[in-house]
Amino acid sequence: MKKNLIIGLILLFVFQITKAQTDSLQWLDIELANYNYPYAVSKLELTIQEQELKMVYMDVKPDNYNGKNIVLLHGKNFNGAYWKTTIQALTKEGFRVIVPDQVGFGKSSKPEHFHYTFQQLAQNTKTLLDTLNIKKTAILGHSMGGMLATRFALMYPGTVEKFILENPIGLEDWKLKVPYKPVEWWYKNELKKSYEGIKKYQLENYYDNKWKPEYDQWVNLLAGWTLNSDYKTIAWNAALTYDMIFTQPVVYEFENITAPTLLIIGTRDRTALGKGLVSEDVKKTMGLYDELGKATQKKIPNATLVEIENVGHLPHIEKFESFIKPLIDFLKQ
Repeated sequence: MKKNLIIGLILLFVFQITKAQTDSLQWLDIELANYNYPYAVSKLELTIQEQELKMVYMDVKPDNYNGKNIVLLHGKNFNGAYWKTTIQALTKEGFRVIVPDQVGFGKSSKPEHFHYTFQQLAQNTKTLLDTLNIKKTAILGHSMGGMLATRFALMYPGTVEKFILENPIGLEDWKLKVPYKPVEWWYKNELKKSYEGIKKYQLENYYDNKWKPEYDQWVNLLAGWTLNSDYKTIAWNAALTYDMIFTQPVVYEFENITAPTLLIIGTRDRTALGKGLVSEDVKKTMGLYDELGKATQKKIPNATLVEIENVGHLPHIEKFESFIKPLIDFLKQ
């Protein structure tokens, strides 16, 4: 009886904290107009797929510019803002840092209809670099940004001086194990999103059930959108990008990467698309980053692997110093 009472009190305490966090959640504009990024933002006007869209980006050029550039590509559940400390560290070393929000993400346009492909997003990014008159750059992609960075490096090898992947998704082909679900299925899932559900997913999948207060901001950015009357548009874009990730693997083309490559892999990561659609036995074979990092290093010519033990999907958030040192060392080589 006493044990049940203690458990009940703990659950009540957790519920009260979660309710307080939910009650204080900030409504967010569809293009995050009421959310400040760590650096000034600019916008690139794009005319693509018979519509006028904008791509918002940060372009941070330090006073001690060393002539070298790097593009940081965000993951699916994020935007350019989560690169703040990375931008600070890189600009301190003299690198010019370009951080775009891809169409459908962050402060960029959320079209009602759009054919998402990694090729289209790579072309948009190349257009941005051309506009900024950047001929050569390093490319760093995290999570979904890793799939985009791979496609960019394959499409524009002459532009990419160095290629970096930080816990990218797409190191395996999930459609070989996971049954296909149409865009409508992903859309219905997105419409069910809530603060509690988003935090639970990140807690279990990103941080091994070890939460820190500084992680709240990344939950709030997604959950704040669910309060918006235009959330259906945001959810539809999210569903389309899920379909893009699932149906457009890059894993078979790693051997064609020509740029010097650095893989930064948090080995505790178990991120994999569609885990909830397979049996427990199959689930255990997916998202094994302690194995996937090594396998990917063998596929990419001239690749260096840095494994960060006991770190999950977000090394640059969870264990920044272990992430930034090998990155800067690699960029300076």
